[in-house]
Amino acid sequence: MLKLYVAPGTCALASHIALAETGADYVAEKLSFKTNQQNSPDYLAINPKGRVPALVTEQGVLTETPAMLAYVAQRFPEARLAPLDDVFAFAEVQSFNSYLCSTVHIAHAHKMRGYRWATEESSFADMKKKVPETMSACFALIEQKMLRGPWVMGEQYTICDPYLFTIAQWLEGDGVDINAFPKVADHFGRMSGRPAVKKALAELAG
Repeated sequence: MLKLYVAPGTCALASHIALAETGADYVAEKLSFKTNQQNSPDYLAINPKGRVPALVTEQGVLTETPAMLAYVAQRFPEARLAPLDDVFAFAEVQSFNSYLCSTVHIAHAHKMRGYRWATEESSFADMKKKVPETMSACFALIEQKMLRGPWVMGEQYTICDPYLFTIAQWLEGDGVDINAFPKVADHFGRMSGRPAVKKALAELAG
């Protein structure tokens, strides 16, 4: 059985939803960031990065959301979470998810994780102040050029969709109105009604 380490409010939700979509047997192990459980010796033995998500498989531990989403799609092909029979289309999926991971998530992280890039308090405040602008720019690009509709890649739901939904949840806290991006807002609403999303959120809350 797969074990996924998660924490509320984190990007781990994307992999959590993807696993729920497959109908696979898995266990979601919730960590408490309030008690710094992600840096406990037990968890660092699983993921030395001290972050979530981490997916424990029979072959070893996977980290990093794009890699985990690709693994879930390929391990459970019957769920049709990626165009596995089309090399270019699958690369497009990877491209979108890589953008969320390497650019959008980093823009968001400047609000609370400024210490990763600077040491001066004034720098932290400046980075935090910039977040609404950078997140808006990221989502404007997604809205105008990347989100094909009705799902990210078009008619077929893929592993891009839970990832976009997860990061879109952060917009309000980042000072960005999701309704400024109608296609993203519509996508968010439809995602919210999916059984797998409700299941993952309930497991996080439980």
